[in-house]
Amino acid sequence: METQIHTINALFEQLGLDGSKRGIEQFVVDSSPIPSHVQIWDAPIWTESQASALKQMKAEDADWSEVVDQLDVMLRA
Repeated sequence: METQIHTINALFEQLGLDGSKRGIEQFVVDSSPIPSHVQIWDAPIWTESQASALKQMKAEDADWSEVVDQLDVMLRA
């Protein structure tokens, strides 16, 4: 079975966000920090569909799980 390596840029694009370096940096500045007791998909920064996608990626898709974790760390810094 072949696994695909996803990037943070691709994750942003999947969520309908600007996946450029500048777009990601601005999103993180505008959206963080998320409190440690809040799951990333429960943060108020997401639309319902974005939150659902993040939750599903983390729970069901090992290919996306690592990059969702990366985003989680970025938003808590």
